Amino acid sequence: MWQIVEHRRVDKQLSDSVPIEILKRYEKWQDIARLSGPQGLRAIKGFHDEALSGEWQGHRSSRLGLQWRVIYRVAAKVLQIQVVQVTAHDYRRR
Repeated sequence: MWQIVEHRRVDKQLSDSVPIEILKRYEKWQDIARLSGPQGLRAIKGFHDEALSGEWQGHRSSRLGLQWRVIYRVAAKVLQIQVVQVTAHDYRRR
């Protein structure tokens, strides 16, 4: 079973004007990630899970809606998924 660790800013991002539909999809994403890890996320085509490049190299992105993404990285040795951001498709680093 995988552990999900959220960056401290993720809670604020989720409370600031994120539609309820996206919150529900994020909860479903967490359930799948806990049970199956990154392989389970890649297996579900609707998430369009992909590796990022450039500034975000080493991170992955999953689609929560047409506009919303969850950006995370994987620490496979400790079975941990570290959620960095839930964003409205804005990949600039902050």
